[in-house]
Amino acid sequence: MKHTISVLVEDEAGVLTRIAGLFARRGFNIESLAVGPAEQVGISRITMVVPGDDRVIEQLTKQLYKLVNVLKVQDITETPCVERELMLLKVNANSNNRAEVVGLIQIFRARVVDVSEDSLTVEVVGDPGKMVAIVQVLNRFGIREISRTGKIALTRESGVNTEYLKSLESKV
Repeated sequence: MKHTISVLVEDEAGVLTRIAGLFARRGFNIESLAVGPAEQVGISRITMVVPGDDRVIEQLTKQLYKLVNVLKVQDITETPCVERELMLLKVNANSNNRAEVVGLIQIFRARVVDVSEDSLTVEVVGDPGKMVAIVQVLNRFGIREISRTGKIALTRESGVNTEYLKSLESKV
């Protein structure tokens, strides 16, 4: 199972290296990693997607807390969250199929950010499932390049689990 881990750290040189080293020493892969300033000056939030069972993640959490600059570690996998990812993708689009490609892009509420004679560069923002879906749809035109940020997430203060609500809507 993939777990989403949110880590608050002091914004100092070498913190990310120590965290990555901890994972590497234990033979764990980090599938997605996003780092940026948090709500407080001098604090950064690291959001990681890590494969493993609950026991492994609990062990990693304990190890993370032993690192000097780590302030807070949360496994937010089962917590209602807002999750987003940014992806840029370059897709083949010539004069014959450009209208069709743009139509599909609009369905996903994505934006064209660059145009050339034979390609479009598209910006997509959304949950990780949306990223997979748009790639599947645009694959038939030929995708030249993809760049993704990795997932970022914050817990929902409302406590509303949108995945649960979506499952209820599909039954109606």
